[in-house]
Amino acid sequence: MQRVITDSYERLAATARVTTHLVVLAERLAAERLDALAHIEGAPGSGLPRVLFVCSHNAGRSQLAAALLAHRAQGHVTVSSAGTHPASAVEPVVAQVLTEAGVPSAERAFPKPLTDEVVRAADIVITMGCGDACPVVAGRRYLDWPVADPEGAPIAVVRTLRDAIDAHITELLDSLPSAA
Repeated sequence: MQRVITDSYERLAATARVTTHLVVLAERLAAERLDALAHIEGAPGSGLPRVLFVCSHNAGRSQLAAALLAHRAQGHVTVSSAGTHPASAVEPVVAQVLTEAGVPSAERAFPKPLTDEVVRAADIVITMGCGDACPVVAGRRYLDWPVADPEGAPIAVVRTLRDAIDAHITELLDSLPSAA
């Protein structure tokens, strides 16, 4: 457990611009990783469907998708997101367009590095522009949602991206037998 906490801290510290809350964020990341490990060691494929969204920076697309799915699935899906090269912060416009759509602002959201255990614990891995950097684990369902990166985009464009991702979320929820 200590190894996962230390590794989580070091991974986040590598891209942090502000370190004030780094210990708390490392604890959250470690908790997510330990939950994934417990799932892997238990009975993968049982329980709630686990969906992982991966993009390059985990600051826009994957954060939008994770928040929308978590909101719409209402606890019937375990949702994670990560980035192959995580940014130091979530794009501010992402929280704004989520709030406009009635999705609770992901105040606790922060860019997370992609880790092996989170990928292995996922039933579905949805890539969103990370290309070949996304690992492939046998037995997982992979989807690729070609959605533009909202970094630096005007809010009207980010709203359009949010709505496009939400349409994908609707299709995903319809394909999940356990998601009600």
